[in-house]
Amino acid sequence: MTSPAEAAALARLRDPATIRARCADVFAAAQSGATAHFALDLSRLPWCADLVARTTREAYPAGDVPFHARWRHFVVAGEDRWAPLARTLGARGRDARLRAAFELAIVSVLLDAGAGASWRYRDARGATLARSEGLAIASLDMFAAGAFSSDKGDRLRADAAGLARVDAALLARGFQAGDANPLVGLEGRAALLRRLGAAIAARPDLFGAERRLGGLADLLVARAADGRLRAAAILAAVLEALGPVWPAREAIAGIGLGDVGRHPAAGGEGPDAGLVPFHKLSQWLSYSLIEPLQDHGLAVDDLDALTGLPEYRNGGLFLDAGVLVPRHAAVLAEAHDATSELVVEWRALTVCLLDRLAEAMRAELGLDARALPLARVLEGGSWAAGRRLARERRPDGRPPIMVISDGTVF
Repeated sequence: MTSPAEAAALARLRDPATIRARCADVFAAAQSGATAHFALDLSRLPWCADLVARTTREAYPAGDVPFHARWRHFVVAGEDRWAPLARTLGARGRDARLRAAFELAIVSVLLDAGAGASWRYRDARGATLARSEGLAIASLDMFAAGAFSSDKGDRLRADAAGLARVDAALLARGFQAGDANPLVGLEGRAALLRRLGAAIAARPDLFGAERRLGGLADLLVARAADGRLRAAAILAAVLEALGPVWPAREAIAGIGLGDVGRHPAAGGEGPDAGLVPFHKLSQWLSYSLIEPLQDHGLAVDDLDALTGLPEYRNGGLFLDAGVLVPRHAAVLAEAHDATSELVVEWRALTVCLLDRLAEAMRAELGLDARALPLARVLEGGSWAAGRRLARERRPDGRPPIMVISDGTVF
C-alpha cells in the first residue's frame, strides 16, 4: 500500500512536465560548471541546428516531415512493408487494423533497443539491414509469421499467451542472431516481452477480455473526447499499461519506475528527490501510436507535451557537434552502465538541448511549433543528423559513448 506522498511521487515521475523540470535542473548545473561529466558549449548549437536543418531539407525537400515513429523503419528502399498487412487487416474493419497496428508498434518498439555495431538481418527479399531498420523488419517479419499470437487462425496479433512463450531462442531465430551475428541484449528483450504478456493477462481492464495487446487501442479510443486525444494521455496510458514490464532499477514503495535515473543535481523533494524520469521507449512508443489513431479518425493534440528522446543518436549528435564537451577522458574511453550518473547526465542535457534545437530549427525553417513539433524535428532531423555525424567520425558509425545495455533503455 502506497502512502499519499509515495502516490504523488509516482504520479510526478510519470508526468512529462517532470521530465523537463528535472532535466532543467541538471542543465542549470551544467551551465554553472557543477556537473561532473559534461560541460556545455552553446556557441556550437547554431552550427548543430544548421546541420539538422540541412539534413531535414535533403530528406524532405517538400517539407512534408513525418513523425519520428516506428513506421518509418518499416519502409525499405521506398517500399512500405507494413502496407500489405494493413490492407489485409483493413478488410476486417478499421478496428481490427487499429488493434493490429498497436500490437506491431508496441512489440517492435520494445524490441528496438540498440542492436550493436556488428548485427545484421537479411530479409526474404535479399536486403541486408542493420540497427533500427534491421530490428524493425525482423520484428515485422516475426509478427507477420504469428510469432506473438496464440491463435493459429489469426497470426496478425500479439496476445498474453503468445508473448508469454517468447524466449531468447525464439528471438535468436527471428533475428538471425548467433555467435557469428551477435545481437546485444537477447535475454533482456525476451524477458521484456514475457513481462508484457504477464501485464496483459493481469489487466483485462486495460487490455480487454481477449487479453491481447491491441486492447490498449480500444482503451484510448474510449478515453477520447469529441474525437480528440492529448498526446500526454497516450503516454499516460502507455506508462500505466506497461509499467510492470520495465526492470525495477529504481523503485518507490516496491513499484518499479522504469526508465528513471538518479542525479545529484536533480531537484524534487520527498520520495522522488534526485530522480530524473526519461521514459524514452515509452515516449517513442507514444509517438508511434499517433499515426494509427489518426488513421482511425482521432485528432491528437499538444504533441510537444512529450519531450525529445534522450537516446544515443540524439545525445551523440550534441557530443559529435561539440555542444556537449566531456569533462574527463573516461567519458569516451570507457563503457558505462545505462543507469550510471554519467549516462543520466548525458541524457538529461540531451532533453534540454533538443528543446533548444527545435526552437532554432523552427526559426531556420520559418515554421512554428504546430507545423514542426518535436516529433518532426527528431525525424527530420536530429536522429538522422546524429547518425550522419557518427558515420563521419567513426568507421562503424557507433555512437561516441559506449553504453552497457540490457536491451530495455536504448
